[in-house]
Parts: sequence; structure tokens; C-alpha cells
Amino acid sequence: MSGTVELHQHPSPNCGPRRDGLSPQFVVLHYTAMASAEAAIERLCDPAYEVSAHYVICKTGRVTQLVSEGVRAWHAGAGEWKGLRDINSRSIGIELDNDGQGAFAAPLMHSLETLLARILAGWDIPPQNVIGHSDMAPGRKFDPGPWFDWARLEERGLAGKRGTGPGPTDLSLEDFATFARDAGYTADADAETLLAAVRLRYRSFKSGLLEPEDFAPIGPTALWT
Repeated sequence: MSGTVELHQHPSPNCGPRRDGLSPQFVVLHYTAMASAEAAIERLCDPAYEVSAHYVICKTGRVTQLVSEGVRAWHAGAGEWKGLRDINSRSIGIELDNDGQGAFAAPLMHSLETLLARILAGWDIPPQNVIGHSDMAPGRKFDPGPWFDWARLEERGLAGKRGTGPGPTDLSLEDFATFARDAGYTADADAETLLAAVRLRYRSFKSGLLEPEDFAPIGPTALWT
């Protein structure tokens, strides 16, 4: 992706050094779930709340930087991805101006794509390391939610591409949980919670019993044939 995005600065005090010499290897996407981007920025800059993010992207596409990329922002909280904890020290957090109840604005998505392309190139982060808050904290967090267009990011090389093809018809929910953990969902969660988290990303609004189609996004067909 080409293009530039203008960064507006609004420094947050809620940050600190990355621990153990770590540097960004993931990008974590969130939604603000607040009335406006301005309200979210105010919250993320208030020392009383002890939360922050590196960036907030408004519905209009305006990008506000709260924390320098080299510094540890407080956006991810408890969780785990690919067996790694302290995701705050390992990631850049982006808050998206959305209440979780509808589609993300087109200008916001355009700015996100431009910003993501720059971040991934700047820190040599592979697309598969762009994750949602719900991926690393299944059952505890649900953002960026079912309305977020992950497929669009995948098509632009800004998120790991999902697997395709038929899923198995003879595997159990526990088998599914094993594949999900192998795909990166290693946070402490039961099988049903992992199914909900994977569906939130790959099969939005799907509910009910495990289906063969739930397996395909998280692994190649060769794993179960």
C-alpha cells in the first residue's frame, strides 16, 4: 500500500518502557466503544484510567498518536497470543472509532490501511501478526468485533490470510480447540470460548454447534485429511 497519513499528536501519560528489551512484533486492533473519538482520546490520556493506545483513528480518518511506537502503551491487558504474554511490550495498539454495532467508516479503514502498511514495514512485522483484541483475550474482549472487515485487510496484505477449503466432518470441539491453539489462540480459555473467538474473526455473527467450516480459516486442509 502506498500513501501517507497525517498524524495529530495528543501525548498520553499512560505509557512506559517496553519490558525486557522487547520491540513491536504484533499490532493489536481495538474498537473504542465510546460516543466519539474525542471521548476515547480523553479517556486514554487520563491517568486515573491507566489505559492508552499508540493511535486512535476517527470515523473521519483523522489519526491521532497518543504514544510513541517505541514505547509501551497500556492497551492489551491480560492475555496471550502464540504462547507469548505481556502483549503490551510486544505490540502497537490501534483504537478504531466504532461502537461495535455497525460497519467501520470508509475513511477510517483507508487511514488504517495506510497506517498499518507503514507500521508493518517500519518494524518488519509480518501480516499474520496483526490481530484483534479478541484473539489474544478470548471471552474477555470482543473488539474489533463482528463488523470489522478482516477479509479486506487480508486482500491488501495487511493481515494473515485465512485458510480455505472443506473442513473435517468427524472432529470434536476439543479437536477444534487444539487446532485453534496451534493457530495462535493460546490464552487460557475453554473450547467453546475459543470457537466463539475464532468465529468472531472469521465467521462473524455465526453461532450454534461446531461446523466443518469453522476449521478451514485456522489451518490448511492437510491438517485433518
